[in-house]
Amino acid sequence: MLDEAAAIVPPGKGVPTRYSAFSGIWAGQLNGMYDGKLAVLTVSSGGQVTASYAWGDLADNKPGVADGSGRISGNKLKLGRLPNGADITATMASPGMLNVTYALAGQTYTGSFARIGQ
Repeated sequence: MLDEAAAIVPPGKGVPTRYSAFSGIWAGQLNGMYDGKLAVLTVSSGGQVTASYAWGDLADNKPGVADGSGRISGNKLKLGRLPNGADITATMASPGMLNVTYALAGQTYTGSFARIGQ
């Protein structure tokens, strides 16, 4: 699983609040049973992000971590397809709460993730 001390780079002064709000480590469960963590490592002033996603046992997937990049548009962060084939979207439901959708191999999992670290 992802280390709580993942290398989060605090957003610079020129990064709009609507983007910087995504920065940090988020944790929750997909479908109420699969642990996941999303670390938004960097956020640029244009809304580009780098991130790591870590999962526990998820259906046939063994625990792992995948790095990716993506973009924030409005209140939604969409990562490019991860090396394991997963597509992840995180929507800011409220400050400190993301609604995460994780799609892999024709299955879609959803859950709420709370910010657990900067």
